[in-house]
Amino acid sequence: MKNMTDEQVEMEIQNLRDSDNVKLAQREQRIKYKRRQYLYQLRYYEKRGKQLAELGATLENLEEFLYGEVIEE
Repeated sequence: MKNMTDEQVEMEIQNLRDSDNVKLAQREQRIKYKRRQYLYQLRYYEKRGKQLAELGATLENLEEFLYGEVIEE
């Protein structure tokens, strides 16, 4: 591999990029990344929910808690 020409390197890159095995592994990485991002988002929501609860917010009064008096239509 050390003695590959630039052209050979580019050809191998193209061949690997077109490989179904590479595409499969890339898709796996995307799925895992999305799941991790979802996990981090849920952790943030858990932390923020605890903060809001400590301040007195509930599911029933959240809009009023955030914006003051709620105007009913």
